[in-house]
Amino acid sequence: MTALAGTVTPEWLSLREPADHAARSRDLVQEVTAGLSNGDLVVHDLGCGTGSMTRWLAPQLPGPQRWVLHDQDDGLLARAVAHTAPNDGEGNAVQIVTRAGDVTALRADDVAGADLVTTSALLDLLTAREVDAIAAACMTGGCDVLFTLTVTGEVSLAPVHQLDEAFRLAFNAHQRRTHHGRQLLGPDAVGYTAEAFMRLGARVAVRSSPWRLGPDHVGLVVEWLTGWVAAACEQRPEFANLARGYLRDRLADVAAGRLQVTVAHADLFATARPAPSNRRHGADV
Repeated sequence: MTALAGTVTPEWLSLREPADHAARSRDLVQEVTAGLSNGDLVVHDLGCGTGSMTRWLAPQLPGPQRWVLHDQDDGLLARAVAHTAPNDGEGNAVQIVTRAGDVTALRADDVAGADLVTTSALLDLLTAREVDAIAAACMTGGCDVLFTLTVTGEVSLAPVHQLDEAFRLAFNAHQRRTHHGRQLLGPDAVGYTAEAFMRLGARVAVRSSPWRLGPDHVGLVVEWLTGWVAAACEQRPEFANLARGYLRDRLADVAAGRLQVTVAHADLFATARPAPSNRRHGADV
């Protein structure tokens, strides 16, 4: 089983879930619903964590729904099942089943019969080869895809600090590092994934889905900020001394209620279906 970069804890997933729900593109949900046929809806969620995507998306889609949750962490899968199943758009509880395993080894047979494949905050942890394999599996399986909340490398903090850009660049380099022999895509993941699907003949739409965090998100801001700085220092150990003062200043901004943070992400929809003739102009690629 491939060890993906980084350790994901249930606590972190719970802390970020409200911001994730607020950030994801509802515009792309309309793309999903436009292609649904009548009958039971089958969705496979890759790297599901505790089931946040199901809780966000299932109520926006018609029922009945069957969700297949994939993750390599048995503990996270157990937590996903332990949550009360969300209702579909018609008010009925969705059916949830789980599959433990390595999502980077996904094959077309694994998603055969699915209408939609989803994931969240995963693509930047993958390699180009792994993205190619997932794209091929989804397109061969005839599935639409909705891949959300992939970091794109842009971060904005206000008020501005003179070290913001240095830590941003170091963090982005960390995201692109080689991990256990795997060259991670990091902030390049959305662009690469869009190209991978287009090479297979898919129509692709990309939308911005930024976190916009402020005084109402203190817990998430502190956890994100400390992890962001720690990753930058892992990439650039010489930043360790700078980091102490930088974190002191930034945590003081948080405590004073004046720090505003925007963390850029992008959502991606891909389908083999042609665009509807009456669709509005958008940011399709």
